[in-house]
Amino acid sequence: MKKSGLAHRKSLNDSLEGEVKAFLLDEGQLHTYDDLTKVNPVTPTTVLKCLQARYRAKVFYTHAGCTLVALNPFQPVPDLYSLDVMKEYHCAPQPQESKPHIFIVAEEAYRNVQGQVEPVNQSLVVSGESGAGKTWTSRCLMKYYATVAASSSLMKSQDTVERIEKRVLDSNPIMEAFGNACTLRNSNSSRFGKYIQLQLNRSQLLVGASVQTYLLEKTRVAGQPANERNFHIFYQMMTGGSDEQRREWKMSHDQRFAWLPNAEKTLEEDCFDETVEAMVHLGINAEKQGHIFRILAGLLQLGNVTFCSAMDESQPCDLEEKSKDFMHRCASLLCVPVEELQTCLRVRTLRAGKQSALFKPCSLADCSVRRDCLAKVVYAQLFEWLVTFINDSICADNSTWCNFIGLLDVYGFECFQFNNLEQLCINYANEKLQQHFVAHYLKAQQEEYVSEGLEWSFVKYQDNQGCLDLIEGIPIGVFSLLNEECLLNRASDAKQFRVRLEKELSDNGSMSWDKFSKQPHFTVAHYAGKVSYQIEGMMEKNKDPVPPELIHLLQKSENPLLHQLFADRDPVGQGTRGLRQVVTVVSKFKNSLENLMKILHSTTPHYTRCIKPNTDCRPLTFKKEEVIMQLEACGIVETIHISAAGDLQTVVLSISSLELLEEHRSRVCSQRAFSIQCCWHRHKQRRRHAMRRAVTLIQAGKYRSCDCSAFVLVLQALMDSLAEAELDDAEDLQEAMPTELDPILRARGSVQLSSIQEPVMVRGWPMGLALASAPTITVSMTATGFQKMMSVMACLNGHCFRSGDYKVETNQFKQGVASIRAQPRGSIKLHYQRSPLLYADLHPDHKRDGVTGLNQILLEST
Repeated sequence: MKKSGLAHRKSLNDSLEGEVKAFLLDEGQLHTYDDLTKVNPVTPTTVLKCLQARYRAKVFYTHAGCTLVALNPFQPVPDLYSLDVMKEYHCAPQPQESKPHIFIVAEEAYRNVQGQVEPVNQSLVVSGESGAGKTWTSRCLMKYYATVAASSSLMKSQDTVERIEKRVLDSNPIMEAFGNACTLRNSNSSRFGKYIQLQLNRSQLLVGASVQTYLLEKTRVAGQPANERNFHIFYQMMTGGSDEQRREWKMSHDQRFAWLPNAEKTLEEDCFDETVEAMVHLGINAEKQGHIFRILAGLLQLGNVTFCSAMDESQPCDLEEKSKDFMHRCASLLCVPVEELQTCLRVRTLRAGKQSALFKPCSLADCSVRRDCLAKVVYAQLFEWLVTFINDSICADNSTWCNFIGLLDVYGFECFQFNNLEQLCINYANEKLQQHFVAHYLKAQQEEYVSEGLEWSFVKYQDNQGCLDLIEGIPIGVFSLLNEECLLNRASDAKQFRVRLEKELSDNGSMSWDKFSKQPHFTVAHYAGKVSYQIEGMMEKNKDPVPPELIHLLQKSENPLLHQLFADRDPVGQGTRGLRQVVTVVSKFKNSLENLMKILHSTTPHYTRCIKPNTDCRPLTFKKEEVIMQLEACGIVETIHISAAGDLQTVVLSISSLELLEEHRSRVCSQRAFSIQCCWHRHKQRRRHAMRRAVTLIQAGKYRSCDCSAFVLVLQALMDSLAEAELDDAEDLQEAMPTELDPILRARGSVQLSSIQEPVMVRGWPMGLALASAPTITVSMTATGFQKMMSVMACLNGHCFRSGDYKVETNQFKQGVASIRAQPRGSIKLHYQRSPLLYADLHPDHKRDGVTGLNQILLEST
């Protein structure tokens, strides 16, 4: 059995390999596959080759089932995101049938809101490694919505809409200037996560937006990894500030700053004027701008401050001689007393209950830690204030918007030579997003196929639940152990914490250790690859302590903005019962991330996977090894498998369903046709019955002995009824005037019914109308087969009329037949010879010279 199974597996592998080779033979057509579900067979090799061929052909977007794959070109692509292209996708009847583009994802989400498809709120999740193009993609999405959601606005509100659009878009350059930096992997790397809600009213017009941020990498302001830079805003000030501004910032042209490495490197993001212009549009006036830039300049001067050990160990550390000027500049820019600033950086204040404070000199290392801490807390508070100000400027009132489209742009998966708490939190966020994708599509989609009755074999995919349990597990996980360590009132020990991790989490297959490494560390097997994290300094970063002396100092600042940033902050961080509350970094980040995931789960998600073709950011360079790792890590191949197989099964099911629907349609149509026929036959029968009844009543009325006046009324009513019925069914009658009339009769008995002079023949002029209106008439009648006419002729041929008085015969027209429905083009005349009502009496005397009784009444009334 084993040999048979191995042989069968080998046969399948050989067959698959043959299919792959056959598919790859036609390399000239590989770039035409705009949807990877059309690739057959679906393997990592065939998917990779198609993406490579499309990238070579400068086609950067490709569908992959429910996701869109975006390859970073690392160079500007003319007209790919122009207004004309936006309009093309927005106005397309079926955008999905157009070429793959990020605007298709945007338009699909927008139309879901317009159609109120549940859940109505939408989320566009843009994921990928650092440098894959997430920030640029999010920027394009915001521009698209700011354009299409404002294009249909009324003229009277156009100015308001443009103002809102401008403010929403201007939030981008400000947040990128203060929150992005140049790293080894990306020249414009987001060092924070953000979720932007674009708020739409009931008419799906953009009326506002709000921004939520996550875990700013504030440590970068006081320490930058090798060959990386600080936040963009500092370099913008250096290159874009005017001479007057530089004097105000106490920043000479030749001054160098320790916290601004690689300042000689010029980037496209170093655009100071664009940042200032965005500030103006958002309402940050020149005065507030001055306060902001003075604070930033003060932090740069602070970074140049260095310390040296005092001769007397009982005394605080001394300042380096060259640092004294920097300290004075820093104090002046932050508007705090220079003596108090020096004391806060070099002396620690100790308190024990209600006892008086004790002052203890800080070690040389502690002085640098306090300096860095001051810079980090000021920059973090300033960034938070900017986000709040932006939200106040662009956020609409709750009563004016009802739905939103969310754009999620978070830092991508990171793996550096040295990784610490920041990378652990960043990669944890990416694990949560990957789990959301797995739960929403890879798992839920297959379960839906099964529930619909499709024959389905589950496609295996990488489930990262084990990794998440390792990081966020309760009660035992990396985060919980870190928080527990921070609550202990003791100095942190990296080696001891490593031993604790190995003891508590060694059973989890996602964690490992390098036994030969001298540095305390632990390695986590993430969905995107293994990352080794250094433990040294991780506990301190998690505590994120801020000495109370620094908060007191900042609250005394005469800079209005700096004072505002710390006015309401509790320096000691005590709770309501006087106990010190420790809110760690991972706790705050975990809570904010959980709130984000709740929002994502309540919306309709749309996935865009940004792929980085090479690590060097070289234009149009495709490294297969690096791309395939990203494709496998984010589950693109599994996604294509599920989408392609599901589409095929769905097509088969649709064909079967279509046949059933056609059969049901034929049956229903037959039933409806039968019902219509029955109704028509019933209608015709009722009409025939009504005509027979009318004739019978006329005949009965002629023989009834009754009062003359009463008989006239009854007969007249019957004649009117007959005339009305005949007008409704005149196609069964034909009537024509005799070709020649006796001149005597014409002179004696002509009655003109119309003022039109030329007589015209009409088809089936109603007999009832003639009988109801004329005393004496000579009429030629022609029946076309309808039984009603036979009844009328029988009435005229009744035995009550004298022979020769009426002649009933078939008349064949020589002049043709005209329709009663047509407008007569000439006069219509009825020629009277003898009244059919002459015999209305029971025993009339036709020889009498005088006309009396009923006949006289009728003649007079006519």
